[in-house]
Formats: sequence, structure tokens, C-alpha cells
Amino acid sequence: IVLTGGDDRLWKTWGFPDGNILITGEGHTDWLSGCCFRPSGTQLVTSSGDTTVRIWDLSRHGCIVTLRGHSRAVRGCSWHSCGDFVASASMDGTSRIWDVNSERCRYILRGHKESVNSVEFLPFSSTVLTSSADKTLSLWDVRTVSRL
Repeated sequence: IVLTGGDDRLWKTWGFPDGNILITGEGHTDWLSGCCFRPSGTQLVTSSGDTTVRIWDLSRHGCIVTLRGHSRAVRGCSWHSCGDFVASASMDGTSRIWDVNSERCRYILRGHKESVNSVEFLPFSSTVLTSSADKTLSLWDVRTVSRL
């Protein structure tokens, strides 16, 4: 199964080798910039130009949580390997760490001077890697970042 998102505001799961569309999700009001399966495979996260991050339940074929807080388009998203946290990267120059269970932003990562274009958790760690339009990469230990 492959997951895609695009300018049409939709995410799709595709079956292979046939390439048929299995599930389509809609709800964002602008282009999708990122999508990623939860490690358990039961949910996915999407990021969008509409400034939101959404959690989708594949069995329900719908959005179960909309995370709001970025002031500009969200450029990317990723799941932590434990499945309880999502990270987002935004054109507002910040990344956010979201607690999926409480549906709240736990940390804001500030320091880049321009758009944050990607964010990834290093596997099985509390370290996050961000890349920015300011031509820098940053490693963050979310345990030492100031809480909200």
C-alpha cells in the first residue's frame, strides 16, 4: 500500500501491484504537503496549506482530529515511532510536536529564520530533525525544549 497527497486536497491509498485506489480522504481546504502512516498502520497524518494537521482513521475513512496552531501553511508531518506523537513543519518558521492522545501541541520548536520545510523523528528516540529554507538543519531533543 502506498499513500499519496496532492494539490487536489485529497489523500489516497493505492494497492500494488495493480495500482488501484483503495481509500480516498477529503477534508483539507488547501493542497496536501505531507502524509504518513502511523507505525501501527491504523491511522495516518496529513499536513496542508490550510495550516492544519489532521489525523485520519482508516477504518472509519474519516478525519478524527484536526490540529490547529500554525499561522501559515504546514509543509510536512511525521509520526514518532511510538505512535503517540506527531511532528509538523510550517512556513511560519516553527515545528510543533503534537500529543495525539490529548490532541494538544506539547512543544514548539523555534529557531529557524525562515520556513521549516521538513521534520522527522529519529527512530526510537526523542530527537527531531528539521530542515529550513534558511539553509540549515537542526537537531532537537524534545525533552529539553521548553514546554508550552
